[in-house]
Amino acid sequence: MAAFPEIDRVVYEGPDSKNPLAFRHYDEDQLVEGKTMKDHLRFSVVYWHTFRGSGADPFGPGCAVRPWELADGTVENACERARMAFEFIEKLGAPYYAFHDRDVAPEGDNLAETNKNLDRVVEVLKEQQARTGIKLLWGTANLFSNPRYVHGAATSCNADVYAFAAAQVKKALEVTKELGGAGYVFWGGREGYQNLLNTDMKRELDHLARFLHMAVDYAKQIGFEGQFYIEPKPKEPTKHQYDSDAAACINFLRTYGLENDLQLNLETNHATLAGHEMLHELDYAGSQGMLGSIDANTGDLLLGWDTDQFPTNVYLTAQCMWAVLKYGGFTSGGVNFDAKVRRESFEPVDLFHAHIGGMDAFAKGLKIAAAIRADGELDSMLQQRYASWDRDLGAEIESGQHDLPSLEKYMLSKGEVAANTSGRQELFENIWNRYIF
Repeated sequence: MAAFPEIDRVVYEGPDSKNPLAFRHYDEDQLVEGKTMKDHLRFSVVYWHTFRGSGADPFGPGCAVRPWELADGTVENACERARMAFEFIEKLGAPYYAFHDRDVAPEGDNLAETNKNLDRVVEVLKEQQARTGIKLLWGTANLFSNPRYVHGAATSCNADVYAFAAAQVKKALEVTKELGGAGYVFWGGREGYQNLLNTDMKRELDHLARFLHMAVDYAKQIGFEGQFYIEPKPKEPTKHQYDSDAAACINFLRTYGLENDLQLNLETNHATLAGHEMLHELDYAGSQGMLGSIDANTGDLLLGWDTDQFPTNVYLTAQCMWAVLKYGGFTSGGVNFDAKVRRESFEPVDLFHAHIGGMDAFAKGLKIAAAIRADGELDSMLQQRYASWDRDLGAEIESGQHDLPSLEKYMLSKGEVAANTSGRQELFENIWNRYIF
C-alpha cells in the first residue's frame, strides 16, 4: 500500500520555481567547498514526529490524517508503517533517517516480547534500507514515555528501573549496529529533578555517568563503531535536566572521563530553552572539539516550550552552517529534522511541504555561509580585533611566558593600557546581512 501515490520524487528546479513540491535551493549534487550539498548537510528524517506524531497537544487529541496508522499497537501495522515511511523518505530524497526504539515497534507484555517485536520491524527496516540506499543516521532508546520512567531512567531512584533502561539501551545499540547506524544518541528526557529536597543529585549524576560508561563498554564488546552523542536540553519535562546545555554536558563528560567517547547533538529549540542562541551552542561545542550533529528545528519565541517547528529562517540556517563549516563539517552527524508540522497542518502532503522548506533553508544557509568564508572579510575583521594577541605582549601571554608579577612589572613600566578600538558590532551585522540579501 502506498501512502503518497500522488506524489513523485521531489527534485531540484531552481530559485525561480513555484512548484511547492520541488527544491529551489537544495541541489544535492552541487559542490560547495569541494563537497556536494548532500554530503555537507546529511539530511535525516525523524521517525517520531514525522511518522508517529498525531498532532496532539495538552488541550486536545491528535487530528493528523495518517494512512499508515491502520491498527496502531500491532507489529503488523508497525511493519507496514515502516514501508510507508521509506516511501516518504525516498520520494523526499533525504539520505538518512533516525528513530527511537519505541517509535518503530510497540512494547509487548514483557521485555522479551518487546525485543521480539523490535526484531520483526528491524527486518523490514533492513529490507527498505537495502532497497532504497537510505541509511540510519542514529538510533536511540525512548527512556521517558513509559510510566516506569516517571522518576527518570539512568537517574531513577528505583534500581529496577535503572536495570530495565540498561537492558533497553543494550537492545537499541544492537539494533543500531545491525542497521549500520552512524551514531547513537542519549537524550535524558527525564534525567533531572523537580525538587532538590527529594533528590540526591550527586548520586544521580554518578549513576548517569556509570550508565554511559556501560553503554560505551558494551558498544566496544559488540563492535559498534558509531559515534555516541549526548543531546543538551535544560527543562521540559523536568524543571532541571542534567544535560542542560553544551557547557553543562561537556563539564559532565569531562568530570566523569567520558569526553573522548561522546560528542554533542545540538538542537535549536533546546538552545532557546536554555537561554542561548543556537550559534552559541554550536560555537561552544565546536571550540571544545565536541560538535557532532544537530537536530534542525526552531521554537516560537513567544511560547516557552519545545514547539519543534521546521526551520525556515535563513538567518538561523546560515549561522548554523557557518559554525559547522568553521569546525570542519559533519563526519558521522548531520542535519536531523527533529521537527513536526503544526497541529493545523494535518494532511499527509504537509509533511513534504515542511521538509522541503527546511531542506531549502539549510541549503541556502550553506551557500551563504560558504560565500562568507570564501570572501574572508568577516574573518579579517575578527583577526584585526584581536591583533594585540598576535604580537608582543599578547603572544607572550598566550605562550605562557608571563605570570602575575611579570604583568604587574609590564604595566608599572607602561603606566596605562593602549587605547581600545570600536567593536563595530553593527558593521559586522551589516556585512552579514549583505550575504543574506
